[in-house]
Amino acid sequence: MRIVVKIGTSTLAHATGRLNIRRVEELCSVLSDLKNAGHEIIMVSSGAIGMGVGKLSLAGRPDDMPGKQAAAAVGQCELMYTYDKLFSAYNHTVAQILLTGEDVHHAERCENFRNTMQRLLAWQVLPIINENDTISTEEIAVGDNDTLGAIVAVQVNADLLVLLSDIDGLYTADPHKDEHARLIPRVEALTDEILALAGDKGSSLGTGGMKTKLRAAQLCMEAGVDMIIANGEHPALLYEIAEGKSVGTRFEGKRK
Repeated sequence: MRIVVKIGTSTLAHATGRLNIRRVEELCSVLSDLKNAGHEIIMVSSGAIGMGVGKLSLAGRPDDMPGKQAAAAVGQCELMYTYDKLFSAYNHTVAQILLTGEDVHHAERCENFRNTMQRLLAWQVLPIINENDTISTEEIAVGDNDTLGAIVAVQVNADLLVLLSDIDGLYTADPHKDEHARLIPRVEALTDEILALAGDKGSSLGTGGMKTKLRAAQLCMEAGVDMIIANGEHPALLYEIAEGKSVGTRFEGKRK
């Protein structure tokens, strides 16, 4: 399978913004093993701003655009250094691609992106994609990496998009507030009832939340790509996902 795996900041980092070393090492090990098994793996990785916050020992995520962009510039270096080091240990080569909204909405740039991705995959490279936070502004930003993950999955004709987050999937209510909340294992259509289940944004270091995940699901489902929301706390769940087992919440793409 061709699998796009989006990793949220809450999966990569502790609340301090510092790298969650044990989890990231396990994640890279699992993805390397899946690649060894013949799957094509593409990563969409958040974490540049969050890791920049930790690297710079800031009190929290900056509120102003220059502060966010400066933190991203520092954090992106740290992020790619970590990925390159960990994947190289398993003899896998990584490539960095930084995108803006203009790149994915401009026909010629988007075609160049698709061509580059196809060549990287043909060369057995593991592409790691992030929004170019150092230059993105409100006018040209994709806005969040859930949406970026969906755009990438659609553009490369992926079989599956996996969103690794800090929640097990989509629930009937907020599981942090309602002990009777139940996990919804499968969604075949984004009804008004399903869309109403979206809550607020996620962690203080990230930009996502269930609303962005449902927006990503809509993009994928309309293009015939399946999407799964799963808990990134346990990267080994990716083995079960690759085997087709029920994990998290699966949104079924519309087959043409």
